[in-house]
Amino acid sequence: MRHTIALVFFGLVGIVSAHFQLQFPPPRGVFNEDSEPTFCDGYANPAANRTEFPLSGGFFTLNSEHPSWTGGVLVSPAANPTSFDNFTQVVPFFQVNGEGVFCIPLNFTANANGTSLKGGENVTIQIVFDGGDSTLYQCADLTLSNNVTISSDVVCSNATGTPSGPSSGSKNLVTPMGLISWACGIIAALLVL
Repeated sequence: MRHTIALVFFGLVGIVSAHFQLQFPPPRGVFNEDSEPTFCDGYANPAANRTEFPLSGGFFTLNSEHPSWTGGVLVSPAANPTSFDNFTQVVPFFQVNGEGVFCIPLNFTANANGTSLKGGENVTIQIVFDGGDSTLYQCADLTLSNNVTISSDVVCSNATGTPSGPSSGSKNLVTPMGLISWACGIIAALLVL
């Protein structure tokens, strides 16, 4: 019985500590779970090798380990953005139900988002992700281009969930912390037995 409850507990901990990983364009550095709740996943400096990225018709992909989550994209034209103040929203926040790899459109043309970015410009995008346990961040450094397309090697497909559209300013995400407290209490009680 103790083993069953312990397995349930550790399964719940895995759900709560789940994260996301930016797949494309490549993130600034290797995924660092401990730094993910900080600016650019803890990577303060831009990548030396920026990814050439289409000004329009682009997309980014990420892997979500949360069953329900909210995401958004911020962009900065600063050479070395060092704070959230250097960024503006380029993709409205959206909600998704489902775990796995998702592909989200990313368009930098002025008509799409009012940023007035141009081909040849270096930018940094910051993906903002909230699966209910905390807000997480990962960055990618890009050089925008009018003449580049994303390689056919990069697959744009979605897992089981579909975006539900832009979210209103408030998030209605339920955090599972109560569930963890409950599981900890049960395990502690069983260990005493």
